[in-house]
Amino acid sequence: MKTKLRWFGLVFCLTLVTAACAGDDQDGAAGGAETEEAGTEDATEEEAADGEPGGVALPEGYGEETLDWTIAFGPGGGNDIMSRELIEIIQQYELYPGNITAENREGGSGATGWGYLLNQAGNPYAISSTSGSFLTTPLQADTGWVATDFTPVGLMATDELVLLVNDSSPITTLEEFVEAAQADPPSIGGIGIVNVDFIVPSLFATQADFEFEYVSFNAAGELNTALLSESLDAIVSNPGELLGQIQSGDLRALAFTGAERLEELGDTPTFAELDYEIGVSLPRGIVLPPDVDPEIQEYWISVMQEVAETPEWQEYIEDNLLSENLAWDEDFTAFLEDTGGTFETILREQGAIE
Repeated sequence: MKTKLRWFGLVFCLTLVTAACAGDDQDGAAGGAETEEAGTEDATEEEAADGEPGGVALPEGYGEETLDWTIAFGPGGGNDIMSRELIEIIQQYELYPGNITAENREGGSGATGWGYLLNQAGNPYAISSTSGSFLTTPLQADTGWVATDFTPVGLMATDELVLLVNDSSPITTLEEFVEAAQADPPSIGGIGIVNVDFIVPSLFATQADFEFEYVSFNAAGELNTALLSESLDAIVSNPGELLGQIQSGDLRALAFTGAERLEELGDTPTFAELDYEIGVSLPRGIVLPPDVDPEIQEYWISVMQEVAETPEWQEYIEDNLLSENLAWDEDFTAFLEDTGGTFETILREQGAIE
């Protein structure tokens, strides 16, 4: 099976938790003055812990500069939405004392944004969020970096995908989609060039014996507009990004890559129910530039652990139909290595990379 690739509108392209700073327990003194002094000391210790939510210890001299948060894709996509939600939670709980600016450095399926982060080696005031392209883009382009070049903070969640058509399409089931695709190769859009958005339809097309034209976009808004304007036959997307349009009837979900059905998608079946083995998802995590001081790394691990415990993050996970999946430091690196290896194997089998 041959898959044509077309690039459309493509521009070359934090979980805190650490231990509280509490002093050693003091034995109570008998005298009134000593009791008052001990009470003052205890109050001071309580204030120190309360002053930084969760007792996250701020490295000495850190936090005075603005944190530069790179979003490697355009506005409106899953990476952008998650990054801004994390920033909002961090600021709400005062987990970072300085300002935080979010910059969409889109282009090259994440190559531009993560290339920028690579060039910030050793900079404790640079940070970024990951997606599937963090693993796949270096496989098909000379980016000058791979995922494990960066300082790992943690994996926050994984994101499954859904195959969608316009409500105006005569296709109402996955079986009908296969029948139509076998007769006339469809155009299927996704975010990124050789990304999870590409891997899903590639696996599906191979197993269902049809060809398709993949159309790559760098921003979710462009991708969604293309489907709504009937410029595409179908798209692969994160269900949370388009849930409103699915539930309003503007878009029709045909199948979901997750292991179980999503209540929010109504009677949309999983690919597995229909005997298609897909089983890939997007890793939503946080990284720092290479060669960042280990104390800074530990700080951000603690921050992101704290974020993961907030009701706001739990609500975000639920509202965006993500699967919470937490892994820190070396465990996150191991996840990236294992998942990246799986992606590489699939892409080679599909002939997408040599």
